[in-house]
Amino acid sequence: MPMAAASTDSQPSARQAFFRLPIISVFLSCFMLSLFPSTALASSGVGVEDAESRLKNLYPEILRDEAVARLHQLGGVSDANGYLERTFLSPASVKAGNLIREWMEDAGLRTWIDYLGNVHGRVEGRNASAEALLIGSHLDTVIDAGIFDGPLGIISAIAALKVLNSNGKLQTLRRPIEVIAFSDEEGVRFQSTFLGSAAVAGILPASALHISDKSGVTVEDVLKDNSLDITKENLLQVKYEPRSVWGYVEVHIEQGPVLERIGLPLGVVKGIAGQTRLKVTVRGSQGHAGTVPMSMRQDPMAAAAEVIVLLESLCKHPESFLSYDGHCNSSSVESLSSSLVCTVGEIATWPSASNVIPGQVTFTVDLRAIDDMGREAVIYEFSNQMYQICDRRSVSCTVERKHDANAVLCDSELSKLLKSAAYSAVTRMTGEIQGDVPVLMSGAGHDAMAMSHLTKVGMLFVRCRGGISHSPEEHVLDDDVWASGLAVLSFLEIQL
Repeated sequence: MPMAAASTDSQPSARQAFFRLPIISVFLSCFMLSLFPSTALASSGVGVEDAESRLKNLYPEILRDEAVARLHQLGGVSDANGYLERTFLSPASVKAGNLIREWMEDAGLRTWIDYLGNVHGRVEGRNASAEALLIGSHLDTVIDAGIFDGPLGIISAIAALKVLNSNGKLQTLRRPIEVIAFSDEEGVRFQSTFLGSAAVAGILPASALHISDKSGVTVEDVLKDNSLDITKENLLQVKYEPRSVWGYVEVHIEQGPVLERIGLPLGVVKGIAGQTRLKVTVRGSQGHAGTVPMSMRQDPMAAAAEVIVLLESLCKHPESFLSYDGHCNSSSVESLSSSLVCTVGEIATWPSASNVIPGQVTFTVDLRAIDDMGREAVIYEFSNQMYQICDRRSVSCTVERKHDANAVLCDSELSKLLKSAAYSAVTRMTGEIQGDVPVLMSGAGHDAMAMSHLTKVGMLFVRCRGGISHSPEEHVLDDDVWASGLAVLSFLEIQL
C-alpha cells in the first residue's frame, strides 16, 4: 500500500509574513465567541479563561488538524505504489469516495452515490423546498499527483458543515446545502474531463458512456463493474433541475503563484479560461530503420515533430500567425498574447521500436485561452498549417476534438459574498488583513465550468507553495487549509 504523504509545513518565517498573529488562542477567542455570544458565556458563570480553554478542546481540530489529517489520509489512497494516482472509479477512487461519505455523515449530512459515482452529502436546513447551494470539487487525480488538488475543496466544505452541526446550527440553514465530491474532473482515464460534474449539470451526452480507455474498457463498463447500472434513462436522473439550485461554489488551490507572491492565503476567481483538447494522428509509411533512404521516407515522427514546433511558435506569438478576419479580431489577439497556453502532453508511436520507422504517431494538444473566439482562431490556424506540413512530407494528418469548454465568468454576486467570506476568514485568524482580497483569473479548468451550465458559479482560490500543482511537490500550508475552511464557514453563515 502506498504511504501517505508527510506534512511539509515547516516554514515559520513564511507563516509569520502571512499572518501577523498566528496564535491559536487568539483565533479561537475570536472564532468561538462568534459562535457563542459573550452574554451566554457570562450568564453561565464560566470565566473567560475557562470558557476559552473548553472551546479550544471542542473545535480547533475541525477546521485545521482534522482537515489536514484527512487530506493526508486521502493522499495515501492510491492505485499506484510510491505515488498518488486515482482515476475514474478505480479501486482507490472508490475507497476515497467511501471515506468522504463517512466524513460527510460525521458532519451530519445525508449521503448517497449517484449513477456516475459522484458522492453527495446534503442537509435540508429549515426549508427543504428552497433552492439548494451546491459546494463541490473532485476526488480523482492526475498520475503522480499532489494531495490538495480537488480534495481540499471537499474537505473544507465538510469541515465547515461539521462546525455548524457541532454547535446545533446545521438544521437552521435557510436553504439546503449539498457537498458533491465529483468522480472525474481530470479526464485522465478516458481523456474526457468533467464526467461527474457534466452529468450533474445535464450536459453529459449518452454517447460518453461508450468512450473507451486505452484497454478498450468503456465508461459504461466501469460503472457496471461498480454496481452502477447506468442507462440512458437513469443518466438523466443524475441531472439537477436548474430551478432546484441556487448556486454552485468551489474552493480550489490556485495552481499558480499570485497569492504566494502577494502574501495572502485566499483569492476570489473572476473567471476560468476556455479549453480545447485535441488528438492529432499522423500516418506515414512504416519501414526498416537501416534500409529506407532518407529521401524516400514518409516518416510520421518527423512530421509530428515539425507540427509540435509549429504549435509552440503559434502559441508563443499568435499575433504573427493570425489575421483580422471572421475568425479573429484585434481584441482577441490582444487577449491571446497574455492568456494563451498550449501543451503537448502525450505522444505515442506504432510500432514503437528503436529500429523501425513508425507507421503512426499520435499526440495530444491542450489549448487554453480566456477569449473563446481567439481560441477557435488558433485551432483553425493550427489545423491549416498542420495539413500543409503533412502534405509537404507526404504523410496524412487528422485532428479530433476530444474536449471543449468555453470560458466561464463567475457570478458577480457570489464573488462579492466569497470575497467577504475570505476577508472574514483571514481577519478571524490574524485580526487584520494587509490589502484587499485579490481577484484572479483561472487558467486551469474546474468543475465550475460544467456546473455553469446548470447555475451561477463562484470560486475561491487557496494559496499553494510555488504555484506548483499536478505534482507531489504540491503543498498548502496548514494555516491556509484552515483559512479555506473558515471562508466556507463564513459563507455558510449568511445562510443561517
